[in-house]
Amino acid sequence: MTNLGNITLKDKQLEQVREKLEAGVRLDANDGICLYESNDILAIGRMADSIRRARHGNKAFFVYNQHVNYTNVCINHCRFCAFSRSAGADGAFTLTPEDVKKRLLERIDEPVTEIHMVGGINPELPFQYYLDLLRAISSVRPNVVIKAFTAVEIEHLSRIAGLPLPDTIERLKEAGLAMVPGGGAEILSRRMHDRLFPKKIDGDRWLDVMEKIHTAGLTSNATMLYGHLETIRERVDHLIQLRELQDRTQGFSAFIPLAFHSANTALSDLPSTTAHDDLKTIAIARLILDNFDHIKAYWVMIGEKLAQVALSFGADDLDGTIIEEKITHMAGAKSARGLTRKQIRRMIESAGFEPVERDSFYRLPDN
Repeated sequence: MTNLGNITLKDKQLEQVREKLEAGVRLDANDGICLYESNDILAIGRMADSIRRARHGNKAFFVYNQHVNYTNVCINHCRFCAFSRSAGADGAFTLTPEDVKKRLLERIDEPVTEIHMVGGINPELPFQYYLDLLRAISSVRPNVVIKAFTAVEIEHLSRIAGLPLPDTIERLKEAGLAMVPGGGAEILSRRMHDRLFPKKIDGDRWLDVMEKIHTAGLTSNATMLYGHLETIRERVDHLIQLRELQDRTQGFSAFIPLAFHSANTALSDLPSTTAHDDLKTIAIARLILDNFDHIKAYWVMIGEKLAQVALSFGADDLDGTIIEEKITHMAGAKSARGLTRKQIRRMIESAGFEPVERDSFYRLPDN
């Protein structure tokens, strides 16, 4: 049970939500909609902060990680994407395993503990290429955690390998895959799938692939892309579906709300998300996702300053140093392309929290 009685509610419709939280009763979809429709952002934030502190106290986590995008050639052509290119188009690229090794060697003196690697669905690349990528990383950094290939990519790899998903995942694990990022879910809605990313696997298949990933012994993150054409109901349904899968597998490590950036996309007329919506979404995720240990404030998408505030609205993790992020910046993000350990520690401390450097599995370096 959580004591939330000292929180003043300007919106009395939140009383039922508070009562449920205090009694340890799981919130349902109607509660999620009530939270989204309320403008009592401070009360929502304080409830989320109370639950966050009950789990993690004053700690705020981060990891020393480096991003690698091996190709931006992609046949899915999602309407919200500014990163992908058709083969042969200006700006299209595909790295060889040797290219990836060179990029890692450029920062070999830095204490990177996680490599985050994703790319487009490039039909010209054989399955062996992906195994070679993983082995190339391991050869340069044998002790790093390789977090690579979204559920969308792993579905594609299964098809080109001609293997069932479990066998595909085992081959990737043998080559060095240790964790899976949470991208590709976008918004778990058939309406949004058909309208924005019809060539990509749909929400049901994404959940199925993730379940098989978890069953194979790999943990993953989960995401939600919000702030485009989705409804509040679709956001809440997305969270509920993630929670239901987590009930079955306990395979999700963290949830990451991804604020949509529209520049250079087919949806460039859409405005940016507001700080109010960003903070509310993080807080509501903390309240609904009661079986997720960690909620991230992804500073790349919401900016460094708002990410600091988000630590008081339910978030307990800022992700990491995120060296050389490309995907969001190609869609107009104004945040830094990477942070030093000193900078991210200062962000956390100046927000009133204790910085804790972790590895990909939330273990501390000395454990």
